[in-house]
Order: sequence, then structure tokens, then C-alpha cells
Amino acid sequence: MEEKVEWKKAHYAFKSRWDRTDDDMCRHSMSFFLHKTIRSDFFSSYLFLLEQLPLVKLFALTSEVINGEMQFYSRARRFYEEVPATEEGMMGDFLELNSIDVEASSVFLRKLVGGPGKADTKYALDCGCGIGRVTRYVLLPVFSCVDVVDMMDNFLFEALSYIGKDVTKVKDYFCVALQDFTPPIKKYDVIWIQWVTGHLTDKDLVEFLIRCKCGLKDDGVIIIKDNIGRQGCILDQTDSSVIREIEILRKIIAKADLEIICAEKQLNIPEQLVPVWMLALK
Repeated sequence: MEEKVEWKKAHYAFKSRWDRTDDDMCRHSMSFFLHKTIRSDFFSSYLFLLEQLPLVKLFALTSEVINGEMQFYSRARRFYEEVPATEEGMMGDFLELNSIDVEASSVFLRKLVGGPGKADTKYALDCGCGIGRVTRYVLLPVFSCVDVVDMMDNFLFEALSYIGKDVTKVKDYFCVALQDFTPPIKKYDVIWIQWVTGHLTDKDLVEFLIRCKCGLKDDGVIIIKDNIGRQGCILDQTDSSVIREIEILRKIIAKADLEIICAEKQLNIPEQLVPVWMLALK
């Protein structure tokens, strides 16, 4: 209880100081760069403080830090409303990494399916599918049927033409945000979750993984492919997402009563970009 009180004191002290800083130094300053720098340094210091308190270590990036989960999610939706429904849009203007990403994903997937004790190749689910890039290049060459889910209806509409000749193997299109999505029970051999875990708060990610676990058939597997931070958590306010270090993600996975059975780092990613890892969970 004492730690909780201290954390609340720290939270309100930081909040009060930021309000004053924003009013007194930034809003009336001619320097936009100064505003951005102070805000970035302030938030980094805030996260560092929270990481020192075990009580809030796992759920550091929840509503009190990001001014409400609804705002966190609505900012992400507004961001994706401006993202074009193209391969370039899905790759964040790093289209040259598409073939590298697809090849590594395909190799990783084939290690986990189609053999004794491995997942079957009948049905997969693509979470946060966008226009269906992963579905087209990674999942459809392996699975008989694929379902897709994304919160943006224009992405799903584009997927109908983008996926191409195998689009008839895509059975269900779910237009819903992942924090609100519940996969059908015991339907999928593989649930693929790529570059979207950062759009869920820690609490919602735990709950989503628990629901995904219930959506797996026997020997089914959940595959997460995402940016992994080198240390701590980083909040990207542009698209309203977080990048977690591997230890934080491990704790979230364990909280969902899952374990990592296979993990590989994506190779050939430029050094200036955040590392990308592939994790298989059961």
C-alpha cells in the first residue's frame, strides 16, 4: 500500500509539473523544437520512474499514463485513417523490407506446422491484417482457409482485390479492433499477430492472448511478429503504439498462461530500425 501511495504521489507530481511546463514554457514559446524535446524527455523520465516500482512494472503503459485507454485507441484509429491502403502504407514506407519480411515469416511458420505434434494447415487467423499482405504471401500458400481481422473497413475492402486469385480461401472478414475481438473457440491452427501488439495496452494484450488461446485447436500455435525494444517501453505518439522490450513481453505472455516455444530475430533489418522478433506461443 505504501508503494501505491508513493506511486500516486509521483504520478500527480509529474502530471502537475507537466501541465505547468506545457503552459509556461511551451505553449507560449516560439520554439516548437523546444516543446517536442521537453515533452520527450519528460515522458522518458516518467517511464523510467514507473519501471523502478514493481507494483506497476507490468502495467506501466495503462490508462493513467497515457491519459485514458479510449484516447490511446482513438489516436491509433485516427492515424490509420490517413494510412493508404497499399503495400507501402502497410510497410510504413519501408517497402524494400517486404520480401525480407515475407521470406523469414514463411520459413518460421513452416517449422511449426505440418508434422507430428505441430499445428495443422487447415485454418489460420491473421490479426491486424491490413490489406492482407501477410495473408497473401505467408498464410495462403500454407493454409486451406484463412480468416482476417482489422479495425479499418477500407483495408478489408482493399484486401478483396489485393489478395488476388486465392481470395476465395479467405472465409471471414472481421471488422473490429483487437481489444474488442474474440476469436471463435477452437477454430484455428495458427493465429498470426504481426505489428499490432503495440497497439494494445498491457492489460488488453494479456486478455487478447487469453482469448486467442481459446481460439486454437489442439496443437495450435500463436505467432507474434513485432518490434522489440532494446530497453524498457517506448511510446510512439504518432501512431499511438508502444514498443516493449522482450522481458516485458515475456511477462505479458506468461500472464496469459502461454509460453514461448520458439523465438527468432528477423535478419537483414537495417541497424537504425527497431529489432523485429518472431515468437511462437503455446
